[in-house]
Amino acid sequence: MAAELARATPVRGHLAYAAAKRALDVAVALTLLLLLLPLLVLVGLAIVLDSPGPVFYRGERVGRFGERFIALKFRSMCANADAGTHALFVRSLLHDASACTVYKVPNDRRVTRVGAVLRRTSLDELPQLWNVLRGEMSLVGPRPDVPYAAAEYEPWMRQRLDVKPGITGLWQVSGRSRLSLLDMYRLDSAYAQDASLLLDMRILVRTVPAVLRADGAA
Repeated sequence: MAAELARATPVRGHLAYAAAKRALDVAVALTLLLLLLPLLVLVGLAIVLDSPGPVFYRGERVGRFGERFIALKFRSMCANADAGTHALFVRSLLHDASACTVYKVPNDRRVTRVGAVLRRTSLDELPQLWNVLRGEMSLVGPRPDVPYAAAEYEPWMRQRLDVKPGITGLWQVSGRSRLSLLDMYRLDSAYAQDASLLLDMRILVRTVPAVLRADGAA
């Protein structure tokens, strides 16, 4: 399926594509934020009632051309979660080509009850619509990476930084956490090479059923 999606004619770099992609990002992100506002409020209340701490998680991520930005997500872990655990886990994945999970520590006790639901339904990603409006992310693109993972990149992996990171992408509609970390990087690199408005639209269309089925969610 990923190969079929990537066959769209690449027009990345064309001003027309860049303008159309940005217009689509702003229109869809703004519309979704307005339509989903009641849901966002309910999710925030559920987080506060479930565990002490802030509603949002703010994490540093690596964007286009290696520029760093603060990505927003609904908090899905306890407020005092040890970030070092995740850093060690990601580094181990980068050096294990057979690893069949992406970024999520198995049976992670730091995840709250509400957080587990948010991750399974991908609702934790909704605040990133704000990052899209700010121009730091796009609706479609590679998964925004953490700095300690980007520091371990092999040369070919850096190709994923040629485009803005996205809320959804080839990885998300091709199996998500059922794929290895290296599989994700390969799909992201393929997107960076072949990005087009047609490919973006195909990915967006396939994202809806993938989210509803919780396909590969962890």
